[in-house]
Amino acid sequence: MDQNRYRWKDGFPKIGIRPTIDGRRKGVRESLEEQTMNMAKEAAKLLSSELRYPNGEPVECVVADTTIGGVAESAACADKFRRENVSVSITVTPCWCYGTETMDMDPFTPKAVWGFNGTERPGAVYLAAVLAAHAQKGLPAFGIYGTDVQDAGTTEIPQDVKQKLLRFARAGLAAALMRGKSYLSIGSVSMGIAGSIVNDQFFQEYLGMRNEYVDSSEIIRRIEEEIYDKDEYELALQWVKENCKEGADNNPEALQASRGKKDADWETVVKMTMIGRDLMAGNPKLAELGFAEEAQGHNAILAGFQGQRQWTDHFPNGDFMETVLNSSFDWNGRRAPYLMATENDSLNGVVMLFGHLLTNTAQVFADVRTYWSPEAVKRVTGYTLEGRASNGLLHLINSGSAALDGTGEQTRDGQPAMKPYWEITDAEAKACLEATLFRPASVEYFRGGGFSTDYTTKGGMPITMSRLNLVKGLGPALQIAEGYTVELPADIHDALDKRTDPTWPTTWFAPVLTGKGAFKDVYSVMDQWGSNHGSFSYGHIGADLITLASILRIPVAMHNVAEEQIFRPRVWGSFGTESPESADFRACSAFGPLYK
Repeated sequence: MDQNRYRWKDGFPKIGIRPTIDGRRKGVRESLEEQTMNMAKEAAKLLSSELRYPNGEPVECVVADTTIGGVAESAACADKFRRENVSVSITVTPCWCYGTETMDMDPFTPKAVWGFNGTERPGAVYLAAVLAAHAQKGLPAFGIYGTDVQDAGTTEIPQDVKQKLLRFARAGLAAALMRGKSYLSIGSVSMGIAGSIVNDQFFQEYLGMRNEYVDSSEIIRRIEEEIYDKDEYELALQWVKENCKEGADNNPEALQASRGKKDADWETVVKMTMIGRDLMAGNPKLAELGFAEEAQGHNAILAGFQGQRQWTDHFPNGDFMETVLNSSFDWNGRRAPYLMATENDSLNGVVMLFGHLLTNTAQVFADVRTYWSPEAVKRVTGYTLEGRASNGLLHLINSGSAALDGTGEQTRDGQPAMKPYWEITDAEAKACLEATLFRPASVEYFRGGGFSTDYTTKGGMPITMSRLNLVKGLGPALQIAEGYTVELPADIHDALDKRTDPTWPTTWFAPVLTGKGAFKDVYSVMDQWGSNHGSFSYGHIGADLITLASILRIPVAMHNVAEEQIFRPRVWGSFGTESPESADFRACSAFGPLYK
């Protein structure tokens, strides 16, 4: 099965470009037609050249057939956009236009307006007027206005305008890509973790997603009834034998599984991985085998596996399944990750989804396990933390769901990185596997056996950790922490790592400090984190997460993003400009969930 082709067989949402114009004929409109349409074409060219869909193809833009000078042309544009699957709109203009006649009125479409900063015509006046109309009608829109005055005939898009166009488009497409998809729960609540109490109202009203549920016994049924592609299974098992290194068994000798049991566990976890993917996305091969219903899958863009304890007390754990699905490659080659949250923590799964859709890269799920102060490290090891680690570290570690990309064995400009799958080389994929051990699972945690992923992330990667929390009376709130991975000397890493479970993957994380609030020190970041889990994405993408959250009407409770990078709908300023974080909460409360 060509996974990359099959998963996205229904296509992708597109960005619609709406060139609005002064409707007055006999001179005014005619003089502006070329400039206005050129703005639309240049915006489309920029977005298609810079942005990619999850399968690596360039983002498609649809430009209105004509400039829009009044309500009839606005309606014609809306009709075209519906036919063309446009789910994000950007209105562009160099001049005054008739605001309520030319504005985008679709309540579910993320929208932005670019008003040209020029002296010949009042583009800024229209921008202000139409944004006021959006605010008054409860249809928040992003305002884009260049810092510097441009000449009327120029086709160049200023750098600050480019940044806002791209930031809005990335976030708008992320929102559109989620809509209509499913979150699939495999099992239910894991060990009383509240994040795995899946809140269908949140998914429906904030993300526009469905919720799907299967019992864990469905995996057993498919294994026993052989509802999987047997040819692919043989390929996968051989690939695992050749590429996945089994590490040392840390269990007491009396509790260690026999070689026969471990070999059987490998066969089971490979089948689990295939079945988990098929449950999410479907597999046409199953129809050929006589399982047409199973072949359809659950249209899931995101899933969660309960695992502990009902499954893992008897069967091999889900660590291998989660690791491989969340990675950017498997036995079939490189492909987009299949996002699966450990312990069915749907709220951590959501931020994995946010990060993936904004970057097209794999995401790493982890416990936010321990704060190590410089003093504690010195006491335990005699080592003085330095550089980015000098203020202390967060130990991110969890048995499963740690994508192999998180090793840092991929590179960009000679530095460790995590890249979209189409940029990853075969050598880099091989290096990720070489840097990983699959350790026999700790039977204290996983009585049924299985294998836990074990690697240590390379230092020097810029990453963004995030977490979504649900709070009674408030609703969802997002937390964001930008920072860097840190590499410790091997003996220091071992001394700290062996105090917890050394068979699990470790990332040493140093958040960027601002000197105030939750980021006054590293301890405060840990102390203010809203749950036991977090997810991290490659790059400093906090500003993109903030823009996406505002589209979905999710307030951001904690972040260390520079204020000048924050981009939200213009009407957010009406809720206060002195404290943008507080205004964000008020605006999200006033407008309510996007799909309610």
